[in-house]
Amino acid sequence: MSREQIWITEVGPRDGLQNEQALVPLADKVALVERLAAAGCPEVEVSAFVRPDRVPQLADAEQVFELLTKQPGTVYSALVPNVRGLARAKAAGADKVSLFTAASETFSQRNTNSSIAGTIERFQPVVAEATSCHLPVRVYVSCAVACPWEGVIAPAQVRSVVEHLLNLGPVEVDLGDTIGVATPEDIERLLEAVAPAVPVEQLVLHLHDTQGAAIDCARRAVELGVRRFDAACGGLGGCPFAPGAPGNVATGAMVDLCEELGFTTGIDGDVMIAIASWIRGRLRRSSPAESGE
Repeated sequence: MSREQIWITEVGPRDGLQNEQALVPLADKVALVERLAAAGCPEVEVSAFVRPDRVPQLADAEQVFELLTKQPGTVYSALVPNVRGLARAKAAGADKVSLFTAASETFSQRNTNSSIAGTIERFQPVVAEATSCHLPVRVYVSCAVACPWEGVIAPAQVRSVVEHLLNLGPVEVDLGDTIGVATPEDIERLLEAVAPAVPVEQLVLHLHDTQGAAIDCARRAVELGVRRFDAACGGLGGCPFAPGAPGNVATGAMVDLCEELGFTTGIDGDVMIAIASWIRGRLRRSSPAESGE
């Protein structure tokens, strides 16, 4: 009997690398995406079509897509902030786009220079255009558990944001524990609040491992019916706009958890270990300290 699949979106090339101070060579970015796809990752978030002055690390998004050798069956997605970013992503050949808002007004202002309502209003033409071209849309809701400035975020506030997002049209909702402070009990309360708006199996969880509890949170989420997660090879990442938010949950650890619980991911865990070691080595070579700058 075939095992049920848990879908893991590999966000290392985007959310992982964006937090690196030293610029990563273009060739390494392309190689990373291709290796992740070859390892069986069903979806890879390749880059972001954002302002270069905001995230210099991802200024070469077009070039990464242009040089990629795509693997059939893999979804190659990209983050976009607005209709201009969407146009760039479409021209580059992205298979899916992601938008980003927050459940915290302070975080929204610091990350996007806009209120939560303002970000959702800006999403309207993006979702409409993407839907007309049959391009799937994901929306990240950052600080779904806590905010570095506001502290604990009420689950009811998260649900309110999600309900407004659903009014835009068909979107995939991705709830982020941006600063990695969630406990399994926090995840349970969050899912209980949001489930009336979005079935749990359709939600995505984006966990950070700041407190070392991401796998425990993921385990509880799987037990409660979540079947979609984000992860980054080697635990890369963080958020340059959220102090104290290092490290996405590692893809290898998520693969191990899913296997332990009787699910499949389609991802080769041994290959992921090798990729994590390789990219960590490349990042060390790129850093000023290693290069003698």
